[in-house]
Amino acid sequence: MTFDITIPVLNEEATLSQNVRILHQFLVTHFPDQQQWQIVIADNGSTDRTLEIAQQLDQEIPQVTYVKVPRRGVGLALKYSWSRSNADIVGYMDLDLATDLPHFLEVYKAIAEQDYDIVYGTRLHKNSKVINRPFKREIASRVFNFLLKVYLGVRFSDGMCGFKFLKREVYQSLHEGGANNDGWFFSTELLTVAEWKKLKIYELPVQWTDDVSSSKVKIVPLAIRYIKSMAALKKRRPA
Repeated sequence: MTFDITIPVLNEEATLSQNVRILHQFLVTHFPDQQQWQIVIADNGSTDRTLEIAQQLDQEIPQVTYVKVPRRGVGLALKYSWSRSNADIVGYMDLDLATDLPHFLEVYKAIAEQDYDIVYGTRLHKNSKVINRPFKREIASRVFNFLLKVYLGVRFSDGMCGFKFLKREVYQSLHEGGANNDGWFFSTELLTVAEWKKLKIYELPVQWTDDVSSSKVKIVPLAIRYIKSMAALKKRRPA
């Protein structure tokens, strides 16, 4: 099966080249048929040298391409990338490569060999290993996921982990079913709508290393947006 890995970026000039090259080398090693996959850099509004670096990588490495998203928003970047993909599997990971790359081998096996529709990384499983995570972010994550379970009645353990992959053939139905937020909440909507549609979901405990220095997430404003998004999503739940 072919696959695209999208990396949404916003002002990432400091680490873009280095980390894309790390990911590229990993994929070359484990998936030597280089017609099978590509890395998509989705730039959603950078004002530094991110776009210039992405263009350089695109020109230098055949398996890397970039798309320029019309406006800011992680969800928008993913939708923009996936809607233009012809791959069998689409998904994304964060540029900081917080989730250990070998977990992608488990992702591929779950979808390509075991016929799962969607795979999500979780930091909240008993077998997960989380390194260097600040206490307040750990608490915020657990509270958010608790609210998801109570308010939306979902069963998945971690809606926010930036490591999710799915069969492209199911993406459109998820989008039409309510996964259409332009921001970070899109990642959670994917899993929520997948549960509503009773898709085959694979929970993947991961080793995850928090890169605090690179995080642009502001917990309080994000929490407010998420709560509003939860309320909007609940209204779209099928009867």
